[in-house]
Order: sequence, then C-alpha cells, then structure tokens
Amino acid sequence: MTNKTTKPASVELDLSDVDHRVGKPIGGGQLWDPCSSSDVRRWVMAMDYANPLHWDEQFARDTKFGGIVAPQSIAVALDYGHGAAPACVGHIPNSHLIFGGEEWWFYGCPVRPGDQLFQERRFHDYKVTETKFAGPTMFSRGDTVHTNQHGTLVARERSTAIRYLYEEATKRGMFENQLGEIKRWTQTELEAVERLRREWLESNRKGVSPRFDEVKVGDTLPRRVIGPHSIASFTTEYRAFLFNIWGTFQWVAPPGIKDPWIYQDPGWGKDFAFDEEDAKIDPRKRDGLYVGPSRGHIDADRASEVGMARAYGYGATMGAWCTDYLAYWAGHDGMVRHTKADFRTPAFEGDVTYFDAEIVDKQTESAWGVPLVQVKLRLTNQNGEMLVGCTAEVELPL
Repeated sequence: MTNKTTKPASVELDLSDVDHRVGKPIGGGQLWDPCSSSDVRRWVMAMDYANPLHWDEQFARDTKFGGIVAPQSIAVALDYGHGAAPACVGHIPNSHLIFGGEEWWFYGCPVRPGDQLFQERRFHDYKVTETKFAGPTMFSRGDTVHTNQHGTLVARERSTAIRYLYEEATKRGMFENQLGEIKRWTQTELEAVERLRREWLESNRKGVSPRFDEVKVGDTLPRRVIGPHSIASFTTEYRAFLFNIWGTFQWVAPPGIKDPWIYQDPGWGKDFAFDEEDAKIDPRKRDGLYVGPSRGHIDADRASEVGMARAYGYGATMGAWCTDYLAYWAGHDGMVRHTKADFRTPAFEGDVTYFDAEIVDKQTESAWGVPLVQVKLRLTNQNGEMLVGCTAEVELPL
C-alpha cells in the first residue's frame, strides 16, 4: 500500500480587478465644507499635540500668524480614507488592509480655518510579497495631490497600503503569538510617562526655531511619549478624521476616465463591509466604528478576525505624529519639507509610543532652495520594539 502526501493548496490573491487600474486616476470622497477652527482643535486634541498655535486663539493672535493655523499634518485629516484611498484600488475577495507607510512633501502653504482642500488621486503601483503575517501580501502605492480653494499646492502624499487575505492572517496568528497580555501600568510608571510628556510639551511651546548654523550632525531632539493608548484614544483619533463624521463628504470621479475607481467594493470580509445604499437612510451602515473595515481598531474581537490580536491604532495617525513632532521642534520659522515613514507594527492598546530623533545631515543648498537638516526618527513602544522608522528633511532659518 502506497502512502500519499497531499501538497497544501497554495494561497493566492485574486488580482484580476487590480492590474488594469494601475497608473490611472481614481475618484473618492470630497469633503463638503471648509476646514474650521473646531476641526483644527479636534485634530490636535486627537493627536495629543498641544502646540498652542493650533488651539489657543489668544496665543496664536500674538504670533506672526495672527491667529490659529492648522498643523501640517491636517492634510490627511481633510482627505477621504486617511489618505490611503489611491493605494486601495481593485476588488480583492476576502481581503483586509492595514497601512504600510507614507511619504509627504510640503510646499509652504499653511492651512487656515476657512480653507478647503481638494484632492487628485492616482493608483501608482503594487508588488506582492510572501510574508509571515499573511502569506501572499500586496504592498500597493497611491498618490494624492492636495490643493486649496485657490488652486495652490499644499502637499503631496504617497501612501502604501498592505492588503492581505484576512483568513490567512488569522490562521497564522503572528500577533496572537507575539503579544502578551495588555500591559497594566503602575502608578509610578504612569507618572514617569506623564513627566516625559510634560517635558516635551514645554520644550518649544513658544515656537522658537533652532538656527541652521547652530545645530550640528549628532544633535538629538527632545524625547516625546504618547500613551498609554486605549479604546478612548483610538476612538478620539477616528472621529478627528473628518470623513468619518456622518454626511461630511460626497463621492467624486475624475473626468474622462472609463470605469474610475470611486467606491466599488474592495473585497472586505464578512462584517467589515459598508452598505452604501442603506447608509443613505441609516448612516451607521457606513460608520467604521460600527460596521466598516476600521472597527477592529476599537474592538479586540474584530481585530483578531483580521490577524491583529487586539485593538490597535491607525497608520495615518502615526504618520501625523511624525510630522507634528518634527514641526514642533522646527518652530514658527521652520517647517517640515519631506517625510518618509515606514510602518513596522501598529500601536496596540495598552502600549505607549516613544519618539527619538537625531540630526544625521545638513544641506546648505537643497532642491527646495532652502537650507535643510535631515533627521532620523524612530517610534518605539515600551519594550523597544520599532513601530515607525522615519527619515525627514526639515527647513530651519539661517
């Protein structure tokens, strides 16, 4: 009698609806209303970014800006889909998505209350790689151009999305195996976290910019901490992305494009899909805290269904943290020109996130026509595990 072994069936992503969309403009959501001062305040509150320029009217009036201005990171909050829409294109059955990274370019046009941003989006490219997390995994990239109501270029973004088969990720249980119990912080530990948080808040509250000639390679920036992260903090973040508020946007399509991707079904798994038609009557049917693909961020059981083990934070939030951190150090006369952030692992419930950065280069002349310092930034949790690796170029005054 011959013993036969059966080779396990290979797992594959169905990309039949993806390839023909590469390189094409896409549609998406467009916010109805201009940015308000309350939108700015809500955003910095959610990012735990207590820079008074963005929330304290009296302080802001006494600065060169003459009033509240939005942080540079606001661009992602004034966009649909956390900026990932052009990187999530095509129907992949039984798939899910997490953020893989962001690259930003900023052009020196601040966003003020009363401004409105408009987006042009394009699906750039993708590759499929075998990962321990979910087997065949797509890394797809999409581009967004942000302009204001005057047609002025504000920022460009290239977003990376990670798309995978949620059942395969659940089966492999990588995070289930790696994560222990949610950390229970002692009072002494929490007090240490709060001291560090306060020290960072006071490190440049007045917005004084370091001078280009005074900083040197090897200098470190003040350390920052955010957390412990919780269901409350994740929910606060979610609601600060304005498209997540009922009725704030409309669907738009690029002109002249046959079959433009606007909001066709990306292939989300059971209990993670929106009901666009019924949402016209019951808006909760497309509210991600209740039914959509984001519900795993605040629901540990749903997070486990997509391979994430417990409630977890948003990739776009981590990108905004990087920009805010660097902009706070750069002060009122400096600005962040470029960031490239790779997301390694989410911020999980119960963890804290530390920021550590070092100046690694100085450029007296740059493609921007201004002097830049290059900064390497690392975001890690309390165990020293990296969440984000970021390289940035920051403009400082001479």
